[in-house]
Amino acid sequence: MCLKKWKCKMQNDKLDLDGFDHKILRILGYDGRISITELAQRIGLSKSPTQARVRRLEADGVIIGYRAMLDPIQLRLNHVAFVEVKLSDTREAALQAFNTAVSQVPEIEQAHMIASNFDYLLKVRTSDMEAYRRVLGEKISALPHVASTSTFVAMEAVKEIGLGNVT
Repeated sequence: MCLKKWKCKMQNDKLDLDGFDHKILRILGYDGRISITELAQRIGLSKSPTQARVRRLEADGVIIGYRAMLDPIQLRLNHVAFVEVKLSDTREAALQAFNTAVSQVPEIEQAHMIASNFDYLLKVRTSDMEAYRRVLGEKISALPHVASTSTFVAMEAVKEIGLGNVT
């Protein structure tokens, strides 16, 4: 829902964002702690309309929160594995059980349902291979309906960012 003064357009249930909105999202994606004054200067609007736009983007659910980005290397969590997961059952109840259980495993950073010859792709971050093997054996393999897994270990993160690159 848009604030009346913004004349937002909805197309196919999607909010139509203008150039200023995209600039705001790009800047906040890289620096969520920027002041409204600095943000306004960088996008070329005054403070009040900039603040109103940020509030509208939050209210409309485009901006869903702010968080600190942690350096996994400093935290000694530099081992990344991508895990293909095949399920033994892909009916809705089984998918929901798997989704719920995945959200309880802190080492799983991301989980995506995939349209492929496997069902899910997980991004798992641990301190080393030994820790990963424990997570795989004790947590991932024990998730509901897991039939098989296949692991790919990342050698280097070439690009790893959030949605700060929204255009």
